[in-house]
Amino acid sequence: MTPSELVAAARECRSNAHVPYSKFRAGAAVHTDSDSVVPGTIVENVSLGLAMCAERVALFSTVALGARPLALALVAPRTGEDLTWPCGACLQVALELGGSTMPIYVSSVANDAPISESTVGELLPNGPFVRR
Repeated sequence: MTPSELVAAARECRSNAHVPYSKFRAGAAVHTDSDSVVPGTIVENVSLGLAMCAERVALFSTVALGARPLALALVAPRTGEDLTWPCGACLQVALELGGSTMPIYVSSVANDAPISESTVGELLPNGPFVRR
């Protein structure tokens, strides 16, 4: 699966976002070890602590399907002038489930927006990781 295909899948997920408070539509997609794509979208709640980022929805759903994540894509509005990257909580989950070398692809909402790439380890260089 190419980065652009995974980002396109994440872009599609944005339409399912439940964001009645922030209006910040984000979509994510995980490419799995079974060569499938698992979607995720942001789900807000009036009790902010109960909200869930699109990335964690996709990562948790990957586990529920019995698969392992190989790559993660996020498509969201820019934060100021910058691309929006996964938050620390999402990166910590990605580190545990996919490892420090797992690629992360991000893009803004325009269909022709460029894709930026990093890894979990580059974005969370000192994240706690328990090896099994």
